[in-house]
Amino acid sequence: QVQLMESGGGLVQAGESLTLSCAASAGGITINAMGWHRQAPGKERELVAVISGGSTNYKDSVKGRFTISRDNAKNTVFLQMNNLKPEDTAVYYCNLDSNSRQYWGQGTQVTVSS
Repeated sequence: QVQLMESGGGLVQAGESLTLSCAASAGGITINAMGWHRQAPGKERELVAVISGGSTNYKDSVKGRFTISRDNAKNTVFLQMNNLKPEDTAVYYCNLDSNSRQYWGQGTQVTVSS
């Protein structure tokens, strides 16, 4: 059973920073990639950032502001978010890909006020 535990969301002002963490209890499964998605009210869930091996990929609008990293020993993925904007407001979900099977966390709310 794979469980993903997210933490680090909150309410901040525009221009401030937050770091999200997601710890996976993966039970020895193969982890091909871990990442973060987000869903704003009335919008579809979208990919924010993903890390697979030594490669990372970001949504265009967060490039240069967000950094994804992973502690392989602890099966934990981080999302450092700098210079946050009101349009970054959403529920952020941690995602784990294991041989194309997807696992999701419960989500953590990030709210950025202007």
